[in-house]
Amino acid sequence: MGRHAESGDKHLKVAVVGASGYTGGEVLRLLAQHPRVEVTHVTADTHAGKPVAAVFPSLRGIFNLSCERLDPAVVARAADVVFLCLPHKTSMEVGASLHRMGTRVIDLSADFRLKDPAAYREWYGMDHVAPDLLREAAYGLPELHAPRIAAARLVAVPGCYPTGALLGLAPLVARQMVDVDAIVIDSISGASGAGRKPDLALHFSELNENARAYGVARHRHTPEIEQELSGLAGREVLVAFTPHLAPLTRGILTTLHLTPSSRSSVAELLAVTREYYRGRPFVRVLPEGEFPETKHVAGSNFCDIGIALEPRTGRGVVVTAIDNLVKGAAGQAVQCLNLMAGWDEATGLRLPALYP
Repeated sequence: MGRHAESGDKHLKVAVVGASGYTGGEVLRLLAQHPRVEVTHVTADTHAGKPVAAVFPSLRGIFNLSCERLDPAVVARAADVVFLCLPHKTSMEVGASLHRMGTRVIDLSADFRLKDPAAYREWYGMDHVAPDLLREAAYGLPELHAPRIAAARLVAVPGCYPTGALLGLAPLVARQMVDVDAIVIDSISGASGAGRKPDLALHFSELNENARAYGVARHRHTPEIEQELSGLAGREVLVAFTPHLAPLTRGILTTLHLTPSSRSSVAELLAVTREYYRGRPFVRVLPEGEFPETKHVAGSNFCDIGIALEPRTGRGVVVTAIDNLVKGAAGQAVQCLNLMAGWDEATGLRLPALYP
C-alpha cells in the first residue's frame, strides 16, 4: 500500500494515473510524505505489472504498489481523487469518464485548461471530446482561484510556463499598474519539462553547453497566459511569449518585460505584489535589489519574485523562479488537492529547496 494518514486522521484515497513520467513520479514523491493521503492505485500501461520502485528506484521502500493498466472503472473504485498525469489529447477522455463516475479529478495535462473549445482546437489541432467540461473545470492556480478549486470536481493544473508568468504578472495586471498591450515574456526551462520520453534534442550531447528558443511565436502555453490575464484585466490581453531550453534538469526562470501605467516606484510595485499574495504560503516576494534563482526553489513548491525598474527607459522587469516539476506541476496539483479536501493548502508541501 501507499503512504497512510497519521494515526487518528481520516485519510483520503488517491490514485495516480500515468505515473511513469516525470510528473507522475513527482506526484508520488510528494504524496509519499503527505500526512493525510493514502495512494491506493497507480497506473502505467507501459510498465504494467512492475513495482513502482522498478519505474522510479528513488521510491524503493516507499511504495510497495505495482503499476496497473488503466481501467477508469477500476480507478474510480480505488480512489476518491485521481491525479491524471497523461499526455495532452489522451487525458480528456479519461478525465471525462472519471468525472461521469463521480470521481474528483486533478488533471495535469492541458486538456481542461482552456475555457473555449475553439481555442483548444486552434492550439491542439483537434476537437475536444468533452467541451461541456471546459467551463466547469477550475483553473488550478491556487493564488488566483482558491475558492473555485476548493469546490471543484475537476481541476486543470496550469502549465509550468504559465505558472511562472502569471504569478509575476497577476498583481500588477489586477491593480491596473501595467500596460497590458505591451507585455513580453521570456522563459528559460530545464529539460525535465519536456518529459521522460527519449528525444534527440534532449540527449546530453545535444543539450549540454547549449541553449535554444523553441515554440517561437506559437507555444501552446500562450493561450493559457492570455486567458487568465484577460480575466484579471477585464478585457482581451495578448502577449509575446518565447520559451527557451537550457542545460538544467529542473527549474523555470521567467523574465517579464512591462511598461508601468503610471510612474510607480519599485517599492510600490513590490508592496502591491506582497499585499496581493498576503497569506499565500508559496509566493515569496524578494527585497528590492534581489532576484530569483532556480537553485533557490528546486524541489520546492515556492515561487520567488523580484522586481526592478529600468531608469533610462521607464520599463519594468519582473523575474520569477519556480521548479517546473513542483510548483509548475505536481506540487501545484497537491496544493489543489489540499484545497479540495478542506485542508491547509500547504499540507505535505512545506519542503525547502534542495540546495546546493
